[in-house]
Amino acid sequence: MKIDNKQKERFDWTLAFMLLLFCLISLFAIASAQTTGQYKDMFGMPINFVPSQIQWYVVGAIIIAITMYLEPDQYKKAAWIIYGGGIFLLAVLYILPDSLALVAKRNGAKSWFHIPGLGSIQPAEFMKTFFIIGMARMITKHHEKFIEKTLKTDFLLLGKIMGVLFVPLLFIMLQPDLGTGLVFMAITAALIVVAGITWRIIVPIFAGTATIGVTLLWMALYAQQFLQDKLGFSPYQAARIYSWLDPYTYSSDEGRHLITSLNAIGSGQTFGKGYQGREVYVAESHTDFIFTTISEDWGFIGASLVICMYFFLIYHLTKITLELKDPFSTYICAGIIAMITFHVFENIGMTIQLLPITGIPLPFISYGGSSLMGNMLAIGLVFSMKFHHRTYLFSSDEED
Repeated sequence: MKIDNKQKERFDWTLAFMLLLFCLISLFAIASAQTTGQYKDMFGMPINFVPSQIQWYVVGAIIIAITMYLEPDQYKKAAWIIYGGGIFLLAVLYILPDSLALVAKRNGAKSWFHIPGLGSIQPAEFMKTFFIIGMARMITKHHEKFIEKTLKTDFLLLGKIMGVLFVPLLFIMLQPDLGTGLVFMAITAALIVVAGITWRIIVPIFAGTATIGVTLLWMALYAQQFLQDKLGFSPYQAARIYSWLDPYTYSSDEGRHLITSLNAIGSGQTFGKGYQGREVYVAESHTDFIFTTISEDWGFIGASLVICMYFFLIYHLTKITLELKDPFSTYICAGIIAMITFHVFENIGMTIQLLPITGIPLPFISYGGSSLMGNMLAIGLVFSMKFHHRTYLFSSDEED
């Protein structure tokens, strides 16, 4: 049986349309966030981030086109080279001295390269996708080698997964960048489940991880000095946790950001104040806290529609994943779904006090070249998996 291989029939137009909608939302939200006049250049003139975001979306579209052109087998063959390239960038960033002009440091985190003419590039944003590719290759090869599953092979697979996670997570935590580190752990947790490791192993691990998390939260409130001196947490990271749990006690400093975020979202009420009708000042309202801009402008209705769009995106990606027959492609898509889902849940959650504040942007909407290009690279892989999968949809059946 043969299918029509015309490109227009293999291209995922639904996914492309969703990206276009996210682009429009991003541009309107960024334009509105600038009305407070809080962002100025070296000459004191207001900065317009909209043209830059358009530029990054164009670059992202090119990335998708290039990524979609390559077949899944090509990614599978080059997986360790891609993964190693990402590790190399993280290692170079760590090794270079802070005083070098090529290194950009923000809020105490050494996470960016400063490239003249382009701005700041965060290699960890690309490493997320490189990590997913490497992990998918490793899990696929493991299952090909050990067809019969046992407790021993599952423990072996878990050890391999932790090994692939360890190196990039180490470099990211040395920056330090707790938010990005949490993204890597979320991706890993999802792939552990999808990889088919027995629940006799998974349940104790997840329970232990949850216990550690609760313990760290307790220490952030009652043993802050131990957390910083013995476990290496910076005062900045600890402050984010206790200001999340009790922002009004620390309203004069660390808790102020969360309080203004809650005020902005609440002031939008049901229908919002309208486009560029913002009145509450929120720092980083065009990047990590862009959800506050959307909520204040368009209220509960507009914010809910944006959340529904993310639900539809995740549903669509899940549907694609379930249609795939190639295990490598399935693991790729599962990792990307986990990455996007965690980004959305964490970003929106931190603006409404559901989760602690971390430097995680809202996918496809927050301003930022590294974040947008990293997400477009990941979506480009989904386009590739579906585009080339449909070409050979019935090939295995025909051989049987």
